[in-house]
Amino acid sequence: MGDSGVGERALVAIGRAVRAHGLRGDVRVRSLSDVPGRFETLTQVTVEGPDGARRPLAVKAARPIGSDYLVSFEGIETPEAAASLVGSLLQIAEDQAAPLPDGQYYEHDLVGMAVRTEEGMPLGTLADILPTGANAVFVVRRADGQEQLIPATREAVCAVDVAGRLMTIRRMPGLLEDEPSHAL
Repeated sequence: MGDSGVGERALVAIGRAVRAHGLRGDVRVRSLSDVPGRFETLTQVTVEGPDGARRPLAVKAARPIGSDYLVSFEGIETPEAAASLVGSLLQIAEDQAAPLPDGQYYEHDLVGMAVRTEEGMPLGTLADILPTGANAVFVVRRADGQEQLIPATREAVCAVDVAGRLMTIRRMPGLLEDEPSHAL
């Protein structure tokens, strides 16, 4: 499977360059990742500028500085070069992203997957994820365009098969009661 250039690998943002630091081209980066050791083990990132332009950069070193990280890149050796990265996102390929703890998922892995009940009745497609105070809410769009809101809780969601692009939910009182009683 060669990369024909048609489909880019999915990228996950792990940090944002917030300012140049020092005289050797170091960049202060605010972490967007809660994975321990994420920056200390980096060797390569894709930097996406505010204009959307992307370029790969090799990471020479990264170390914590307060709540941020100090990152030095190959070829970025002056304060001016470092300043050119400010505002950019640091991204890694999705397949390099660390696996999340059991029961947690990256949002981009869930949106677009099919949703069905435990009994196998198709409900629609996961169209969006709404953050709320207590837990997120999944917006499931049915074939007729109507939307169903499903709480993102262990009580409501039985199983998530990321590879199979399928979420299975449990019928609960007050949930899915307005659905037709017959399969369409």
